[in-house]
Amino acid sequence: MRRFFITLSYNGKNYVGWQMQPNGVSVQQVLQDALSTILREQIEVVGAGRTDASVHARKMVAHFDFSGESFDEKDLVRNLNSFLPRDIGIHEIREVQPNVHARFSATSRTYKYYLTTEKDPFLHDFNYQVFFQPDIDTMNALCKVLKEYTDFTSFSKLHTDVKTNNCRISEAYWEQEDTRFTFTITADRFLRNMVRAIVGTLLEAGRGRLDECGLRRIIEAKNRQLAGDSAPGHALFLHNVIYPNDIWITK
Repeated sequence: MRRFFITLSYNGKNYVGWQMQPNGVSVQQVLQDALSTILREQIEVVGAGRTDASVHARKMVAHFDFSGESFDEKDLVRNLNSFLPRDIGIHEIREVQPNVHARFSATSRTYKYYLTTEKDPFLHDFNYQVFFQPDIDTMNALCKVLKEYTDFTSFSKLHTDVKTNNCRISEAYWEQEDTRFTFTITADRFLRNMVRAIVGTLLEAGRGRLDECGLRRIIEAKNRQLAGDSAPGHALFLHNVIYPNDIWITK
């Protein structure tokens, strides 16, 4: 049995998220069906993480195992891209060591959230429009506070099946270009709904409703009800997933 990493991007608008669910079509299901059809073997795909409904990915990584005859990775990429719908694109397939896991072997993940204060029909699908001028300096000051903590229970979806709510945030910051704002956050792992909850909370600071002491109280309370509303999913992108350099099988 050989293991392969598959790197892909997708527009999440038409999906219930990455993970298979009974209430709609997921990216994982569509990809599994395509691989199973082309390789003529039942394939199970395991992703680097979950993305919620309507959330996008510029770079998602998943692994799958294959016991059949060898195939050409570049040919499989081309065949998949011909087979899959337009909102899912395959970029690369590479063989990895058999004990490497797309989720558990990742060392970091980066998400980006896009915000605009301008009504622009060409940004609407991928940016969250707000009707106030965010104070980017205040939001960036509170981003530094986030990196002091590891328990993010207050920003996690309730009743999840994870064993710990601890995450190590290595970077978190806002950037502004004219009427557009971008939030970047990198951590070793993320909880369900965590990025959207953090964005919604930081926007409370950006409109003058939350200060540093207030953010610390929210984090230390470990209570989701105290944090801000989750920002909409359509403006959130999984931007990158990083792995150790020694996972690949070179040919």
